[in-house]
Amino acid sequence: MQTMSLRMPDYLKLAVNDVCQGEKISLNQFIVNALSEKVSALQTVDIIERKANKASKEDFLFALSQVPDNEPYENDKL
Repeated sequence: MQTMSLRMPDYLKLAVNDVCQGEKISLNQFIVNALSEKVSALQTVDIIERKANKASKEDFLFALSQVPDNEPYENDKL
């Protein structure tokens, strides 16, 4: 585990402290969670983009053609 120094505007530090108090978590835990969420979101976009680049319209249409053409269940109708 590593230690890092972080500079942030006073208004943001106050807002984060308020959130941490309300959630009963430490500032460290809040920052680790926020960074984890951001990294996860960026990695997800990257994965989706890589898969999209490998996709083809023909494969999509083939997969779609394999779906049965059934009426929806009564509780699934709009």
